[in-house]
Amino acid sequence: MKNKIYFTTIIMIFFSNIIMAQDNLELIKHYKSYYAQMQKQEDMQGVINAMTHLLVLEPNIARKDTLAYLYMKDGKYLQALKLTGIESDDSDTDLAVEVKAVCLKSLNEPARAIEHFEILFKRFPNPSLAYELADLKIQTNDLTGANLKITYGLANSPADLMRSYYETQSPYQAPLKAGFLYLKAIAKFRENPDTNHEISIKILDESLQLAPNFNLAKLAKEAITNQKKVNE
Repeated sequence: MKNKIYFTTIIMIFFSNIIMAQDNLELIKHYKSYYAQMQKQEDMQGVINAMTHLLVLEPNIARKDTLAYLYMKDGKYLQALKLTGIESDDSDTDLAVEVKAVCLKSLNEPARAIEHFEILFKRFPNPSLAYELADLKIQTNDLTGANLKITYGLANSPADLMRSYYETQSPYQAPLKAGFLYLKAIAKFRENPDTNHEISIKILDESLQLAPNFNLAKLAKEAITNQKKVNE
């Protein structure tokens, strides 16, 4: 009798597992369709909800990193970092490293962001990443490191490579090479704010020759010129 009960229990568990697996497959199919539909509708919160369900139903690294990236794109930096963590790991995917770098930068953690941007730069050296690193290194007063990236960027930025800037009400673009000259001027000024006015202004003028409407360079030139007058 006991054997019969035991056998019946095993059969019930077996069929229950089959039913649950079928239910999971149906749910996965549903949320994949839901995810695609939310993408079509450009409904970011719906996309995030769908990917969250898929991660719970069928967890894997690709889905976790994709969900973190979606949070990042939606400006939810803390939620993204809850998924990826903030420490560097050699096993991190490229997407996970990007999420950590961008989110930490956006949360005003430049020193921590640099660590992950450096990893990205080692994997994919390019002028855009060099710009991010130069900018962050200036913020952390690593002027030597910033100048190394600026030198790389000036040597490797094609004339038609643009960068977006957002300090005005309407975002605009300027050539990346002009952006590197702007950073070079800022780094030079930071080296000695009492004596480097002229050389910094000269470099900013080079930047403005490439991009006459480069507002950030104009603002920097105005600020340095005003400080020069005060010091005279």
